Amino acid sequence: MDGMQPEATTPLLTIEGARATIRLNRPAVHNRIEPPDLLKLIEHFQTIEADPEIRVVVLTGTGKSFSSGYHLGDLASRPDAEVTARDDGPSFEAVGDMLENLKVPVICRLNGGVYGGSTDLALCCDFRIGVERCEMFMPAARIGIHYYPSGMKRYASRLGLNAAKKLFLTAEKIFAPEMLAIGYLTEVVPADELDARVDALAMRLASLAPLAVQGVKRSLNEIARQEFDHAGALERAKASQKSEDLKEGLKAFHEKRTPVFKGR
Repeated sequence: MDGMQPEATTPLLTIEGARATIRLNRPAVHNRIEPPDLLKLIEHFQTIEADPEIRVVVLTGTGKSFSSGYHLGDLASRPDAEVTARDDGPSFEAVGDMLENLKVPVICRLNGGVYGGSTDLALCCDFRIGVERCEMFMPAARIGIHYYPSGMKRYASRLGLNAAKKLFLTAEKIFAPEMLAIGYLTEVVPADELDARVDALAMRLASLAPLAVQGVKRSLNEIARQEFDHAGALERAKASQKSEDLKEGLKAFHEKRTPVFKGR
């Protein structure tokens, strides 16, 4: 899959059946994220949210790196901007929050190194499958930036306080084995097995009952942020108990066949 788009563009969206794939596509600068990319990502997220047929998203990059993070030159040129917010576009933080809150599960296909703000972009995803050559570092302290609030929350809640402090306060690079050990990576695979593993997980997620998957994802994210909406989770649970999908799931179980869920 890598290398199919040699010319730099804003992120690309492809939809194949129940799967949507978003590809960061500036390989010459390690898929650095530019201001126009934020607008395009939001556009893609809105397309995904509006399409009930999409049940899983894969986020990846073109070339040898996943992403080198947000364009620091843009940040330096606007020192009074609020977390990279612009008059003509959103902040990087807002785009990350929107990714985290997509209703369908998101797999980050980490085809290489991930740096800076894009380390948080990957944490916004529900699964992160990386190749053995993966590496990451968070250079905020090295360049003098106090990170934005939701990104620090994700680091601490996903990786634990000790790992978050090490990554933020030392700005040291870590590699795939440690990324796996601290929970940054869900899995590590050889490069030639990356697509097969991502495809298998995407197919698995797309085959499950979407109302249940989406509801549980939302509730777990709320718990991780210490913002659990107990009443909302209870309503989602009650809705799933009344759904056609539950009836289909139980029927398929008794008939020893694969269920066909319709998301209702």
